[in-house]
Amino acid sequence: MTDAPLTIGIPSKGRLQENTFAFFARAGMPIIQPRGARDYRGAVKGLDGIEIAFLSASEIAGELARGAVHFGVTGADLLHEQLAEPAAKVEMLAPLGFGHANVVVAVPEAWIDVHDMADIEEVAADFRHRKQRRLRVATKYVNLTRRFFKKHGIADYRIVESLGATEGAPAAGTAEIIVDITTTGATLAANALKVLDDGTMLKSEANLVASLQADWSPDMLERARSVLARIHAEEEARSHRRVAAYFGGPVSEAARVAAQNGRILAEGPQEVTLFLPKDRVAETADTLLRHGAERVLVSEVDYAFSIENPLFDKLNQALDGRRIADLRAIA
Repeated sequence: MTDAPLTIGIPSKGRLQENTFAFFARAGMPIIQPRGARDYRGAVKGLDGIEIAFLSASEIAGELARGAVHFGVTGADLLHEQLAEPAAKVEMLAPLGFGHANVVVAVPEAWIDVHDMADIEEVAADFRHRKQRRLRVATKYVNLTRRFFKKHGIADYRIVESLGATEGAPAAGTAEIIVDITTTGATLAANALKVLDDGTMLKSEANLVASLQADWSPDMLERARSVLARIHAEEEARSHRRVAAYFGGPVSEAARVAAQNGRILAEGPQEVTLFLPKDRVAETADTLLRHGAERVLVSEVDYAFSIENPLFDKLNQALDGRRIADLRAIA
């Protein structure tokens, strides 16, 4: 195998890093830093040929686009802000269930007649007419803002790039409205701001993202397959339950009908074991008990490995699409 490692970019600090460490640990791939917490390179315990690169969340998006890392954990907001056409550069393989936040348009609560983006168009025209200047929008999300405002037909405004606390811009008099990221909206409310009814630009969370520009040699793909198999096994285990039903007599046809909610793992003369989505467990247990089961035991599993590897399949499909696009561009 090649000496070059498969590189995974993860956040270098903060809550995102903590959650990413926990995510990989749950998938049986604990991240280690052999030379200490200040080292910008790490490894995955028990997996050779994998290197961890500790980067800022915004750097990860850029490194994925350049192909400098194979996988990265970063927010959808940063991908859409930094990359004009994310689908041409990266493939978002899986949302990770943390880092939830929305990119929103917020205006002063005192603007009682302003509720949606159509109202912003009227406000912008009024600013131009009465104050002889354009409406100012403070934001760190310059590209997202331009695309969103264009979608709503709003052109008469000026972006004020925010370097600090964006939500304070209206009170400070440096902008009239803002585009910012928020989790609960509490900070916006504390600054007397409200989100427009149709002002949510993007619902973001941390994602496992693959670079379509990276070196995907057969060796790298094999390492990726191993990583993604572990991640899928943990996801399956977290979202499913093992259900064992014991009957006083032969297993009834109802057990086989109930198995349509999932899959049969094992079947004996007087028992059946199913693997079900956890939101179908109670319903399935009721069905089994009504049709002869004397006891139904439900248990969690740590991992659920199978021949199926949908995350790896998704990566391969994206890489095939990229290769076809490249060939068409050459032709």
